[in-house]
Amino acid sequence: MNRLTKPNIITVLLLLVFSCNTTENKNNKTQKTTPFDTKIDSLMSLMTLQEKIGQTVMYSGGWTVTGPTVSKNNKKHIKAGDVGAMLNVYSVKGTRNLQKLAVEETRLGIPLLFGYDVIHGFKTIFPINLGLAASWDLDDIEKGSRIAAEEASAEGIHWTFAPMVDIARDPRWGRISEGAGEDVYLGSQIAKAYVQGFQGDDLSQPNTILACAKHFVGYGAAQAGRDYHTVNMGKGELRNVYLPPFKATIDAGVETFMTAFNEVNGVPATANSFIYRDVLRDEWNFNGFVVTDYTAINELVPHGFAKDEKEATKLAIDAGIDMDMMSNANRLYLEALVNEGQVDVALIDDACRRILLTKYKLGLFDDPYRYCDEQREKDVVYKPEFLQAARHSAAISSVLLKNDEKALPLNTDQTIALIGPLAKDKENIIGNWAAAGDRKGKAISVHQGIQEYLNDSKILFSRGCEIEGDDVTGFQKAINIARKADVVVMVMGEDYDMSGEAASRTNIKLPGSQTKLIKAIRKAVPDKKIILVLMNGRPLDLSEEDTLADAILETWFPGTMGGHGVADLLFGTYSPSGKLPVTFPRTLGQIPIYYNMKNTGRPIPPNNPKEDYKSNYIDVPNTPLYPFGHGLSYTTFEYSDIKLSASTIGFSDTLTASTTITNTGNYDGHEIAQLYVHDKVGSVTRPVKELKGFQKIFLKKGESKTVSFTISVEDLKFYNSDMIFTVEPGAFEIAIKGTSDFNFEHLFTLE
Repeated sequence: MNRLTKPNIITVLLLLVFSCNTTENKNNKTQKTTPFDTKIDSLMSLMTLQEKIGQTVMYSGGWTVTGPTVSKNNKKHIKAGDVGAMLNVYSVKGTRNLQKLAVEETRLGIPLLFGYDVIHGFKTIFPINLGLAASWDLDDIEKGSRIAAEEASAEGIHWTFAPMVDIARDPRWGRISEGAGEDVYLGSQIAKAYVQGFQGDDLSQPNTILACAKHFVGYGAAQAGRDYHTVNMGKGELRNVYLPPFKATIDAGVETFMTAFNEVNGVPATANSFIYRDVLRDEWNFNGFVVTDYTAINELVPHGFAKDEKEATKLAIDAGIDMDMMSNANRLYLEALVNEGQVDVALIDDACRRILLTKYKLGLFDDPYRYCDEQREKDVVYKPEFLQAARHSAAISSVLLKNDEKALPLNTDQTIALIGPLAKDKENIIGNWAAAGDRKGKAISVHQGIQEYLNDSKILFSRGCEIEGDDVTGFQKAINIARKADVVVMVMGEDYDMSGEAASRTNIKLPGSQTKLIKAIRKAVPDKKIILVLMNGRPLDLSEEDTLADAILETWFPGTMGGHGVADLLFGTYSPSGKLPVTFPRTLGQIPIYYNMKNTGRPIPPNNPKEDYKSNYIDVPNTPLYPFGHGLSYTTFEYSDIKLSASTIGFSDTLTASTTITNTGNYDGHEIAQLYVHDKVGSVTRPVKELKGFQKIFLKKGESKTVSFTISVEDLKFYNSDMIFTVEPGAFEIAIKGTSDFNFEHLFTLE
């Protein structure tokens, strides 16, 4: 092909006035048409094989190291047309400079795509994702991801590697912090909220960014909770539990998917054609593109699935992987594999087409610098309304686990002994995966939040101990101020990098000497209230702390405005409303433990859990310390008896279930009503209960409201042993409660 100038290409594009009705992949399967098909066809007709491969290559800018760096020659590769996307580059200046190389110094001027890990905020950091899930507030989650998109896009970012929608039921796994917890229904609804927030209604608007559903699939089920580890599961579990949140993102219009590091039933996800071709493409008709996780193609070799990186490259493209993140594999090996006849060039055409389509949707071909507005960059980040939204999210994401004798809320007449390694912390409070968040200047500590309510003379502070280590030299000072104060507030938890990627733990208790400090304070002031405020990225074993503290407030890592949000709760400006999206075990030995497990042939009798020869432990109860859906308020809520619109429904009918909820306490507050169903008998055994709906309502003290849920046959379907998504006639138990800890009392029949 002769070298073409840009005016030649633009002329070609403008002269093309015809449109295509369909496009076909190498298997002659019709794909969805788009308004950009003609332009893409024209552009691809001008591209060399090397340039098409270049679109499938992603390199890191090195601003944030998330793994080993493969190449230091990014600019050279961009100029050669060998790079289609960059990660870890942000700011108008940084992205503009690299975009200029791609657009003005390459043969075809194809713009780059810039991606970054915008997980729970970009500059304004919201609570970690597990915390956001604890809000059960879909509107708030969507708003938070919309704010993240506003800030990220203002600094040149087009694409986030979020949401992580992996179901996670093992608190040892560090990345449980990045998802929505253990439940399929809740996780699916939250997944859609993230996608809608990031992508908006029109991708061509410059304040939107692409969402990326990750990690496909089963990553949260890693053996022993160890990151990157093996996953083995039956097809029924895969389809009933781990796939639905990903399907939900497709229903919400997600544009990209990311591969998982783990293997699934012996085949690494990055080379798993069943996952990507059979399910994602053929069954779900996904038309976006798939990117690997960091160096995942290279890792097929140590997995023992490929003999070398060249074979790994072939396996990945054959499986349906479109873009290579940092493996350097596509750039080094794809062209040779095509020339040798080992890879069909149509696979590369498919991948290139999908990536180009995404760039057209973002409007990058119309204006490659549309995300590079310096004035907007200055105006958008840390807007006051963004900070206020983060403060609100911090409050509604926190969960009041315990509150004996109304230890909370505090009042402003009290003198507080503020103790703990996280009380004045600004570094850890924004959590892991905190993007470009400011850990020093902008983050608000709990101490600062309390200062908004109390003057310094009423705040007595002692660090007491560190997060880790056995040093107890600070105990005595902490004890001394506890004796002088009216109430003790202890702010404790994990270091932010104890959760997140590659941060699995076998010990999920409070680290270091923190629990020893609580014991020492309790012994020194046995008659004073101790309030434990937690910051952590996973469920913890709080069996000791539950016996020592009068109140426990789980705030996760609450983000930039976390200190203010926590103080709002401590002083009752906002009544806690969060509910756990994941189970807290009594002990590590119960793991895995989650609310919707299945029965055995020898279940524990409800009234006699110690009966012999039943499926129980001899040293602890089967029940968790704090169950899924649990969360207290400063007020109390009473649920009336459930009412059903019918006792029997047909396959084309719907059922309405309703209950009246009354605020019977002394505070206004929010309650999250949860709908649970149990399919009593199935051709495959069904979970003991399943969440099928929820509503968050606000009730003033003394007020009552009726909540109603509509249930259709679609809500009752599951994958049977033949992997058919179906529903079976029979009896179903049903309940509307404020927690998953209950016994069913009502049922209906499907005939």
